[in-house]
Amino acid sequence: MSDEDLWRVLRGVVDMPYGAGQIAALEQLLRRVDAADDRHLAFVTRMQATTGFIYGGEPAKSFVTFSWCLSEFDGDPQPYHQGHLHNLLWHFKYMVNGLLNFPEVPLDRTYAVLDDMERRYRAGGHSLQAVHKHRFRVADHVGDAEAAAHWYRLWQTTPRDELSDCAGCDPTSQVGYLADTGRDAEAVELAEPVLAGRLNCNEQPQSILTALLLPYLRTGRGDEARDAHREAYRRLRGNLANLWDIGDHVEFCTVTGNEARAVELVERHLDWLDRAPSPAAAMHFAAVAAAALRQAGGSTVYRRAAEGRPAAEVSAAALADELAETATGLAVRFDARNGTSHQSEWVARRLAVRASGEHLPLSASVRRPVGRTAERAERVRSGKGGRPTVDLPTDAGPDELLDLAVQSGGRHDQATFRAALVAFDERFGSAELPARTSAQRLALRAGERADEEDFESAVELNRAALKLYWEVGEDVPAQVVAGRLGVLLARSDEGAEEGLMLAREAAEALDRSGDARERAGGHVRMASALLQRERWADALAALDRVPADAGGDRHLLARIAMYRAHLLEQSDRVDEARAAVDEARQLGRELGVGEVIVTACLAHARMADDSADAVAACDEALEAASADAELPVRVARARALQSAGRAVDAVDDFVEAVTLCVEQGAGGDAFLRWELANAYQVVGRLAEAAEVAEEAVLGLDRMGAQAEADRCRHLLAGVYAGLGEVDPALALLEQLAVNLDGPDNLSYRAQVLEEAGGILFEADRDAVAGERFAAAAEEYRRGELPLDELRARRREAYAWLWADDRDAALRAVEVVDAVAGTLAGQAEPSVTYELAMAAEVGARVLTGEGRLDEALGRLDGVPDRLRSIEAFSEAAMAERLAGELLLRLDRPAEAEVLLRRVLGGLPADAQPVRQTAWLLARALDLLDRPAEAAALRAEHDLDDDD
Repeated sequence: MSDEDLWRVLRGVVDMPYGAGQIAALEQLLRRVDAADDRHLAFVTRMQATTGFIYGGEPAKSFVTFSWCLSEFDGDPQPYHQGHLHNLLWHFKYMVNGLLNFPEVPLDRTYAVLDDMERRYRAGGHSLQAVHKHRFRVADHVGDAEAAAHWYRLWQTTPRDELSDCAGCDPTSQVGYLADTGRDAEAVELAEPVLAGRLNCNEQPQSILTALLLPYLRTGRGDEARDAHREAYRRLRGNLANLWDIGDHVEFCTVTGNEARAVELVERHLDWLDRAPSPAAAMHFAAVAAAALRQAGGSTVYRRAAEGRPAAEVSAAALADELAETATGLAVRFDARNGTSHQSEWVARRLAVRASGEHLPLSASVRRPVGRTAERAERVRSGKGGRPTVDLPTDAGPDELLDLAVQSGGRHDQATFRAALVAFDERFGSAELPARTSAQRLALRAGERADEEDFESAVELNRAALKLYWEVGEDVPAQVVAGRLGVLLARSDEGAEEGLMLAREAAEALDRSGDARERAGGHVRMASALLQRERWADALAALDRVPADAGGDRHLLARIAMYRAHLLEQSDRVDEARAAVDEARQLGRELGVGEVIVTACLAHARMADDSADAVAACDEALEAASADAELPVRVARARALQSAGRAVDAVDDFVEAVTLCVEQGAGGDAFLRWELANAYQVVGRLAEAAEVAEEAVLGLDRMGAQAEADRCRHLLAGVYAGLGEVDPALALLEQLAVNLDGPDNLSYRAQVLEEAGGILFEADRDAVAGERFAAAAEEYRRGELPLDELRARRREAYAWLWADDRDAALRAVEVVDAVAGTLAGQAEPSVTYELAMAAEVGARVLTGEGRLDEALGRLDGVPDRLRSIEAFSEAAMAERLAGELLLRLDRPAEAEVLLRRVLGGLPADAQPVRQTAWLLARALDLLDRPAEAAALRAEHDLDDDD
């Protein structure tokens, strides 16, 4: 490459976001630069690399580039060096901060750099304010409180100059010192005018907001603390260089009682420890992460794969111990270098951090402090905790308790059902009991296991109960158990044949020997077994054989109505399904059984044509639901509200659903967070949408649900773009393009590449946008989607045009013409639109080449075709371009006619009015009608040089 090409590459690298990608590009460029013979380029590239290494999370590499530049500057001064002197002196501050963070660097070396910094600042006539600040940093690091106070005073009293840190970074360090010395109110007061101003430094406002977290909290400014956390973490979360500050946010979550969020942040950034920017950052993050994990009880944490370590769920307690050992080990190394115990004492304080004070809600997805312990989840799963107390007869025998359980279960009284079984186990669990009693308990225990979805155990217990019933000649209960066993076996392909046989024979036997209720139950179980095999018509036929009143058991009638509704819905007999649901719903109301009401209402909502009707049904379900049944109701209500256009209300239900899901250890919260993120996006709360979608992606990845994770990444990329966070959005789209590398994903891969091109184009990174559009077009071509390919190709041509790469733009137009040729003659509006816009972009590229007649010829008929499909603004744009070309071809009379038509068709406040008016005034000038031209300029407030 020529030196000119290398300079162009350097400019492109400078425009890249800080991080691993830019660092890789810088290192590759350095190798090329060193092979060239341009000392100026070599110097500037290393100056840029120093900054890139610092802000990209690999500061150790900056020591080498800085030393090279300093040596080059001192050894053989050149004119270009003076142009970079300010930046070179600024980099001394990076070096002092960086050297402190590596315990293997002797402290004397840091002092030597400080002394050299002071010498050069003095020689240049600069203020020593920044020098005093960095001497304070060293004293604070080693724990010399007296020296730190001395240098702090000098720092504050020495005048600032152009080498002082910016108006955000200087107060950030002050806030940190004031907070560490118990002067929280001063810290907040100091920061207020800074935050009221405009901060556009790379590190601000996120750094000062992070420094203010605890001062805000300790001075009773909870809302400000929460807002600071959300805003700062959102800005920090994507850059490895911010690991230290991210640790501060982990600690803040721990202190405020948001242990679930603290652990989520640890999980999200845990793998950063494997490539930490410095030992100091690793020490800090490890310490605060260990403190957070110690609050997580018996839960597990997902740890991503690293070299020599597979991805795995690890015990939070074990990981906390590992991280605490890491932090204390690093502190010992720092103290050995510094000759103090300050860092070890500091780490000990971090490890001891616990929640203090009132809970401060931080999460956009979990509204209460939620314990994540395995014990809590087990309490929910086992039915313990929070359930109503049930009074049972103290003298009830074993058969009475079991009969009570059976009767309660049939009435949907789960509290009494469980209480009766617990009482039985406590009173008679170890006693010698009759075979019939033991068989009944086995059958009930099988039902419990089935409710817990432990179907293998349920099958074995039912077989044991069946065997006992046969042995004692209890035919009717044996057939009931046989039917239940049949339903369980019908779930699997292997057991289906046996299951259907058992259920059928049991139903037939009960028809012969059972009462009406037992006969009804037999046919319901037969229908259930057939339902497992998706034999809807046969299952409905089985239900048709149920006695009309089910032996007077209205609870069973409600259950039958719900079965019938489900089968009818699966058979696409929706009206009949609705009628059956409404029957069950009414029975549930009459019986006062919340479980039936909830199930029926949710089914009604699912099948409702009117979204308001669906919401009303969910409202009724929510009122009837027990605490254990609230989760599915919240989910259904949130979805119904969103469908009804009430996304603002849906957000609250989704948040409650996520909270319940985490509380109950139910799993699936990642999917709910994905839906919540979408709801936040719909209502325009993009910061919350980003936060929750990030959580969802992490959870979906953890579950191995890559397709869903990728769809959520797509959502998140759109949210980032809406927030103006171009580089995070692009990073996600690039990751999606890599993930979607299969032949079945060509159109989706092309879509994300095209979206990336659009974001880059809007950010004025036109050359890179052109590359993305070209890549998208190639994927569309491979997927045989010519219309999409044409759109991407013409967008590519626009990008090259704006990038001022005329050769690339011309090549793109050639491809546009070839693709357009394959679509010629098709009358669909979408094809008409793309062919017209392809002609327009071709005209613009040719205009840039001075080929004006060709450009004008391309526009022939284009405005009319665009108006025919009501693309009026695009038609005006094409006509305006044609008017400009006519002027440049010295055909002002034709231009006037065309431009008047354009101007007359534009709304007064439309963006192109001024440009069109200017062109028309120019045409009038050329037609020697200056008075009309002047009037037009006055009307539109135009200057001659507009």
